[in-house]
Amino acid sequence: MSAAGLLVCSFVPILSIFVLNINGQGNPNPGTVGIHRRFEYKYSFKPPYLAQKDGTVPFWEYGGNAIASSDSVRVAPSLRSQKGAIWTKSSTNFDWWEIEIVFRINGRGRIGADGLAFWYTTEKGDYNGPVFGSSDRWNGLAIFFDSFDNDNKHNNPYIMAVLNDGTKQFDHQNDGTTQLLSGCLRDFRNKPYPTRARIEYYNNVLTVLFHNGMTNNNEDYEMCLRADGVQLPKNGYFGLSAATGGLADDHDVFHFLTTSLHPPSQVPSDVKVPDHDEKLSQEYKEYQEKLEKQKQEYKRDHPDQAKDEEDWEEFYESENQREWRQIWQGQSQIFDQIRELSRKIDEVIGRQENTLSLVSRSMAGAGAVGTVPGQTGPQPSPSVGVGGTISRPEVDILISNQNTLLTTVRELRSLVGDIHARADTILQNQQRAPSGQVQATGYDIQSAIHEMRDGMNQVKQGLSHMSQKLPTPQGQIACPTSNCVGVTLFLSVTVVQLLLIFLYTVFKSRSDAQAKKFY
Repeated sequence: MSAAGLLVCSFVPILSIFVLNINGQGNPNPGTVGIHRRFEYKYSFKPPYLAQKDGTVPFWEYGGNAIASSDSVRVAPSLRSQKGAIWTKSSTNFDWWEIEIVFRINGRGRIGADGLAFWYTTEKGDYNGPVFGSSDRWNGLAIFFDSFDNDNKHNNPYIMAVLNDGTKQFDHQNDGTTQLLSGCLRDFRNKPYPTRARIEYYNNVLTVLFHNGMTNNNEDYEMCLRADGVQLPKNGYFGLSAATGGLADDHDVFHFLTTSLHPPSQVPSDVKVPDHDEKLSQEYKEYQEKLEKQKQEYKRDHPDQAKDEEDWEEFYESENQREWRQIWQGQSQIFDQIRELSRKIDEVIGRQENTLSLVSRSMAGAGAVGTVPGQTGPQPSPSVGVGGTISRPEVDILISNQNTLLTTVRELRSLVGDIHARADTILQNQQRAPSGQVQATGYDIQSAIHEMRDGMNQVKQGLSHMSQKLPTPQGQIACPTSNCVGVTLFLSVTVVQLLLIFLYTVFKSRSDAQAKKFY
């Protein structure tokens, strides 16, 4: 055979397995397609009314350390050496079935013990037995959710299926690995969501699907084990048991749902199984028709009393009247809510208008003397006096005035520096003049005087501009710091400095000219 033939022969089985996995993804057991399924309530329990007021579970019996509540059955609590079990009261009357178990195993330790067990046996087991809380040497099927590693092979938590004919003793030392039918290594402790197991037995095929509890998708199952040719006894009992040892976990079971499976040949094709909702709707319709018929017969037999009843019927509203009344109440509530929202919006708008009016008054009072509507004559602007309060807008105005004053001072400082630089330029030009000559100072001095005059004009313009920006309240505002300098003093100092620089320049130029005469 050629290499291409070998490649094709090896690829065909792989392709067939891939196709089977794709087709069986939604239903791992293709043989169950088209079968009739029926929920068996006598072999199931689920919340919210799992246990009755007296603590009993309908159609079930439990014992040992098991505790039943309205939401769950705690088969074994998180205490050392605890055992418990719960069993159905009656045996099954169907051959094929599917069980869905929703449970949670939580514990404080990193390692748990001992585990949970599902049973299908010919006889109900003990409530305080040696095998996960139930009896040993059972006849039927046991699926163990083993959380403790007895053989120290680091292969736990582990899910395994074990068959027994009533003669074998469970091998605890090896965790039952010498007796198991099949199994898978899955972690089911301390999960964020409840873990799930779906156990299906149909046509002698045992399938176990497992949901690891890491997602809230109830259909997120994965294949754990599948075994063909499994022969289980008929008319068995379902049960759950759990046990703890030196380590302890809480073993809680929330749902135990049993569905019987029947081949299509066992259900007649002409018989339609009614849906639950359709059945209830049909029963309600029949009851209404029967009630109307009885009312008509009563009116026909008792005409006098029927008239009085018609008068009384006016006091009761019909379905249409009730519907219209509910619509009217809903519309009234909507109208009340809209009116309340409108009132709140008006309050917000009023507050905004009051705030804007206060801001505008403070701005007008800080900038200039304003007038109050309805009164004649100038009104004094609000000023900061002794014992008075200052508002936030007034503080902002003072800060802006201070910033303007600082900007003007910086401009004056740069102007003085420019004048000083130009004076230095004049001195340097005098020093670079040819020796033995007395330089005329007329042009340079005239240019310096013109520049000084321009600088003084710029200073005056800056001061006038600043005085226009600053507010002019009637009352004088005290200087915020002790280093405040008045405008008159500042101008006087500036003029004196300019005169000194000018005199120094003239004196320096003349001294240089006199010194050059001796050379």
